[in-house]
Amino acid sequence: MPTLRTLEELDRAGLLSPDPRLAEAARSMAIAITPEMLALIDRGDLAHDPIARQFVPSAAETEVSADELADPIGDEARSPVKGLVHRYPDRVLLKPLHVCPVYCRFCFRREKVGPGGEALSAAELETALDYIRDHREIWEVILTGGDPLMMAPRRMGELIAALDAIPHVAVIRVHSRVPIVDPERVSPELVIALKPRRASLWLGIHCNHVRELAAATRAALARLADAGIPLLGQTVLLRGINDDVETLDQLMRALVTARVKPYYLHHPDLVRGTGHFRVSIEAGQALMKALRGRLSGLAQPTYVLDVPGGHGKVPIGPAYLGDDPSALDVEDAFGGHHRYPG
Repeated sequence: MPTLRTLEELDRAGLLSPDPRLAEAARSMAIAITPEMLALIDRGDLAHDPIARQFVPSAAETEVSADELADPIGDEARSPVKGLVHRYPDRVLLKPLHVCPVYCRFCFRREKVGPGGEALSAAELETALDYIRDHREIWEVILTGGDPLMMAPRRMGELIAALDAIPHVAVIRVHSRVPIVDPERVSPELVIALKPRRASLWLGIHCNHVRELAAATRAALARLADAGIPLLGQTVLLRGINDDVETLDQLMRALVTARVKPYYLHHPDLVRGTGHFRVSIEAGQALMKALRGRLSGLAQPTYVLDVPGGHGKVPIGPAYLGDDPSALDVEDAFGGHHRYPG
């Protein structure tokens, strides 16, 4: 079965309820649901299914609030050349293409990604690489997009080799949904392409619900881990999908079991038409407090907010210290309070 890409195909698959606003929602962002994700959807409860809610357009996307932004994390303001974002002194984002295997309805780049979205030409990619070569303070390059693992293994290998040849680039990080939603793309050829000779490479995996970790996905993650590629987990906190402690507990345990270290739990960005996905920071902090008492440190992500306007990520997890400088009141992971000398 091919990837579903239109409202008509979603309707034939039994994934839509009649609503005239869906056409407007579909125009606001591309549609793509891979066969692997389609197989996980419970058609008996589409309104609450955590997989369907991530990928099936909703009429709620037509509701845009005044504080929602087209560029919520300020990529454009920090882009010195096309395809590159230089937000932090020692690292850059490199976006070689804007296509993805699936299109998450909460995506912070939803107005940039999709079929026909701009990919860097050979000349534009070389300009971006020249920028990295010329800025010796750049220690880490993060490949994102779009999904960089949509590139053919040969092209990916060439890009990794070009970055690996820049002496001051010590770390290459790749952010991808591919191992989760299209695991067959994680071929032996792709795994080889992802291994630089000199620099360290880390692969960030975007996964939001334990049901996404089906057998084929676990096998793809195992191929990557067995090749010596360290894996990091990135999750977006989403209302109605994973905003309860049991779901997050199961997800973080499953990731660690699959040799993926939970890295970030992202507070949802102020993306236009995504208010139905957002939770309060207070609720997110309460969830993190609950996880602290249940999970090993291996399974604890850092709860972060990407400050609107391009000012970067900050940790917004709960506090455990009181404000008395002479004898701190420390709250433990189970809600108990203890005095500690200041």
